[in-house]
This record gives sequence, structure tokens and C-alpha cells, in this order.
Amino acid sequence: MIPYRDENPQLLIPYATYIIVFINIAVWIFLQGAGDVTTLNSSICEYGVIPGVIIGDVNDYDYCTKGNIGSLSLLASMFLHGGWMHIIGNMIFLWIFGGNVEDSMGSFRFVVFYLLSGLTATIAQVLWDGSSLTPMIGASGAIGGVMGGYLFLYPKVRVSLVAFLIIPFTFSLPAYAMLGYWFLLQLASGLLSDSGSGGVAFLAHVGGFVSGVVLVYLMKDEELLTGHPYRGWVDRKHPSSIWDEPNNRFKND
Repeated sequence: MIPYRDENPQLLIPYATYIIVFINIAVWIFLQGAGDVTTLNSSICEYGVIPGVIIGDVNDYDYCTKGNIGSLSLLASMFLHGGWMHIIGNMIFLWIFGGNVEDSMGSFRFVVFYLLSGLTATIAQVLWDGSSLTPMIGASGAIGGVMGGYLFLYPKVRVSLVAFLIIPFTFSLPAYAMLGYWFLLQLASGLLSDSGSGGVAFLAHVGGFVSGVVLVYLMKDEELLTGHPYRGWVDRKHPSSIWDEPNNRFKND
């Protein structure tokens, strides 16, 4: 299931979300060679998080640990991706859910929120699989935090999705159903699979999601959320009935 829009009006211009998307794309093109095999592999080995390096349990002769930037990779790795589908998928999720979370706290706080979610996600995976020498990369943990924050703030917003079952079809679900399903799938996959199975850091997704729920509670700005049509669990009017799209404001303003 891939989201392509939500029924949640954007109140502020999400500058931070735009910038984070831009940085991810720029890193993919200029640092990772837009998927060029040699450049991509080199960037993953140098900047990816290697749990064994962070914990200190590492074989000095392992190919990918030579030249790795160590603890600095905790930050750098969340702007790296392993392929076109990886970055496209992550950026779609960030684009759909990031702006409305940014609405709740402003651009500066959102940057801090995003980075802290990503760091927490990475640390969760490192602690879960501390002996691994497989580099871990991707924005998924930080975006998991964005999704957790979105679920906390706007659980009843309907999210439109596209799925593929022989042919593509579209449908919509409330955010709590879509994001709750995603979280449970990541948790089950992480607990039931072997460490690093399929190259997916499931526990990073879980850690990011949980941290997002906690951080958005601590960092949200109540003044920015006042009057939001789809905040919380209370039934409210459909946003289109109270939102003046041409003028980008509520109709009763």
C-alpha cells in the first residue's frame, strides 16, 4: 500500500519538509551517484551505520568497516538510500505526512523532531543487533517518527492509498488504520525475522515510530493546532466543508 494524498489541509508552508526532501535527493544524486553501483556501495560502506563499529565489536579486516566514519554515521546514514525504489518510497511517505506534523510545531522544531526520531530509530536497531557488520542506511526510521507523530495528532484523517493486486486500485483508510497496520507489520517482522533479514532494519522503524509519538507530544505547539479540523479523535466536519482552498484559510476566518 502506497499513500498518495491525505484529506488534511496544510496550514503552514512546510519549509523544513521541503528542505529535508531536497537534501535526500541531492545526497542520492551527488554523493551516491544516483545508484551507480561503485559510488553507491562506497557511500554505504563509508557513511552507513555499522552496529559492530558503533558498539565496538568489529573485525578490523572486514571490507566495509575500513574508512567508515563511525559514530558520525548515526546522522549521515539517515540521508542515504540503497536504490531508486528506496528513496522514492521514503520521499512519498515524508511528503504525505511531514507537512502536517510540521504544522503542529513549526519548521525549526520539526527539523529537531525529525533528526531525534532518526537517531532514536538507528540506536534502537544498533542495540537490537549490535554485532552486525552490515551497514544500515535510509530515512525510514526518521520517517517512522513522522508517521508516529501524525498518528498521535491526526488519527481520524482519511489517507488515500494505491495497492496492486494484478491491477492497481485505490481506496482510503483512516490514519489510525493505515499507520497502525504499518507499525504492527514492522514490529512483527522485526521480532520474527532473523537479524538484518532482507536488509530491512525493522526495529529502526519501530523505534522511530514510538519516538515520534513521544516527541510530538512534547514538542507540539498548542497555538498552532488550535482550530485544526482533524486534530485528535473528536469527530469533526470534513475539511473540505470548512477549508477555503483558493485562499488557504478556514471559511469562518
